[in-house]
Amino acid sequence: MDYKKRVQQMFLDSGVVLKETELERIEYTDFGLGAIETEGLNLFVYENNERYCGKELVLLPYQTCPEHRHPPRDENEGKKETFRCRKGLVYLYVEGKETKKLSCIIPKGQERYYTAKKEIILHAGDQYTIEQNIKHWFQAGATGAVITEFSSSSDDPSDSFTNPAIYR
Repeated sequence: MDYKKRVQQMFLDSGVVLKETELERIEYTDFGLGAIETEGLNLFVYENNERYCGKELVLLPYQTCPEHRHPPRDENEGKKETFRCRKGLVYLYVEGKETKKLSCIIPKGQERYYTAKKEIILHAGDQYTIEQNIKHWFQAGATGAVITEFSSSSDDPSDSFTNPAIYR
């Protein structure tokens, strides 16, 4: 099964109902790194306006969304987001006291770009809120993951990635 079909099937298998026209609007990003199955993200945006944003995220098994933060911009203090795991397992890493033994698999050759190492493990039904301007990254477990994101307004061009080669 091709990449896009696998992602769409994960949405469908999760119980998240997306219409055919919505499945066609899923965004697939490799962050300019050319290794989407290792470092990538698949998302569907329900709504993104000046006040709030709602998204569904899919990560294939061990797929990683690279480390980044949402800095202040203009008169906005930066994006605050809550992740709720709907299906699968998510290893979420934020700035703070480092976890001694990480559960994830950091992408080979990219270790220097993953500096936030306080581990939060989200099982289906768990959620965690990431405050503004905090470095974070996340990875799905062995079966992949579906995550609902509730946040303040999303402005992808203002996201600051630890790896300078990343663009979105």
